[in-house]
Amino acid sequence: MPEYPDLMHTAIDATDARGLAEFYRELLGLRYRPGDEPPTDGSEDDDSWLVLVDATGQRKLAVQRVDALPRSTWPSHDVPMQLHLDFSVSSIDELERHKERALALGATVLLDRTTDPEAGYVLADPAGHPFCLLTR
Repeated sequence: MPEYPDLMHTAIDATDARGLAEFYRELLGLRYRPGDEPPTDGSEDDDSWLVLVDATGQRKLAVQRVDALPRSTWPSHDVPMQLHLDFSVSSIDELERHKERALALGATVLLDRTTDPEAGYVLADPAGHPFCLLTR
């Protein structure tokens, strides 16, 4: 049987890598890969490449610092989405709970799709990357 590549993680560019990593760490209940945690000893933060992992240590998301990044204008196509993430939750109650959590963490609502069969929201993270919260 042939071997196929495994998805290691999804990488997202951001001008504030630590800030965006913190957003997704809190939103998704992830933790930093050992060595990527914010420094606590006053040393300089090397936030050029940060990896977030789940409770088992499996890589889930990486954030890479870039100098400039035009914010997506979606749903207008002037500056396209470039990439977006889809997250699923088990119920409408959980959808609303996680939408409110995302807003409290700095997200903004781009589109309310709660009347669709696969109810959800399209939000933008603090760096402007669109992502979806959907019901399963």
